[in-house]
Amino acid sequence: MSQAAKTAARQVKPILSLNKEEARKRVLNLYKAWHRQLPYIVKQYDIPKNIPQCREKLREEFTKYNNIQDVRVVDMLIIKGQMELKEVVEVWKQKGHIMTYFKESQEPKPKDFISKFLAGVN
Repeated sequence: MSQAAKTAARQVKPILSLNKEEARKRVLNLYKAWHRQLPYIVKQYDIPKNIPQCREKLREEFTKYNNIQDVRVVDMLIIKGQMELKEVVEVWKQKGHIMTYFKESQEPKPKDFISKFLAGVN
């Protein structure tokens, strides 16, 4: 790394966390907050999933980003996760918004017109 890049890297100000350990603690706190709220979310939104399925999806969503090393990116994801949790807890979202987390992303998108029409894809 060049001297200019090292200097620029040092001058970048943190968003929330000063180091990786602090960011890790924030991630764990966010995970615990989501974990605590899941029974209330399942009951409030009356979704057709049980609590263990929701906890598995929560783990899946958090492990999707476990390879990110940049503390600033982690902090931004934490902020977005906190905003999302507040929106869900305050019931600013609808049942359909919650169920989009459970939509299977492995399904290939339809290619022909009839398949797109039947799937409801634009």
